[in-house]
Amino acid sequence: MSTADGHRLGRDFFARESDVVARELLGRVVRTGSGESTVAVRLTETEAYHGATDAASHAYRGETARTAVMFGPAGHLYLYFVYGMHWCANVVTGQPGTASAVLLRAGEVVDGVPLAQARRPAERSTRKLASGPARLAAVLGWGTGDAARAANGRDLCAAGGPGEVLDAPVDPFDITTGPRVGVAAAAEEPLRFWISGDPTVSAYRPRVPRPRNRGTG
Repeated sequence: MSTADGHRLGRDFFARESDVVARELLGRVVRTGSGESTVAVRLTETEAYHGATDAASHAYRGETARTAVMFGPAGHLYLYFVYGMHWCANVVTGQPGTASAVLLRAGEVVDGVPLAQARRPAERSTRKLASGPARLAAVLGWGTGDAARAANGRDLCAAGGPGEVLDAPVDPFDITTGPRVGVAAAAEEPLRFWISGDPTVSAYRPRVPRPRNRGTG
């Protein structure tokens, strides 16, 4: 697949409800870098998060230094660190103040495979290079602390940003919806969207609550 003919999606695309954006991002292409440093990923799985009404959202309890970017304009990149190991990438959606976003969960590397492999050298399967949110962020160049902090909050809709989302040609496909992954609250909400049958979609693993440590007293 060539991404040369795709144009950058504008802010109006992202300034809508997160579940609408999550669904319509499927089949679109996220591209970072230029020339030999280009990596492009066709999105095959996304996950929507609302703001103050969504108990699974980072913005549920209000604005903090960490979540401030979510309260700003749509189309900006929100990166967060999880499990003390991985960075995950989201695109802010909706209107300023609503704090909604879409998690980029999985995709197919369609350009820059050698660089994507260099960023994930332990992965031998090209199909799995971006199969999962941490993997996707890593192949796009946002998988280290320095890179993530530099890209966090920047505008995907503006030239010179940390990347762009392309309105590349989208082939027809079926969409499946289901529960979200890895969240402690509101996991049952059908706000995860994926291209039906696509081999790059991440494996679904229901969250297993950790037993409480009741101490010895």
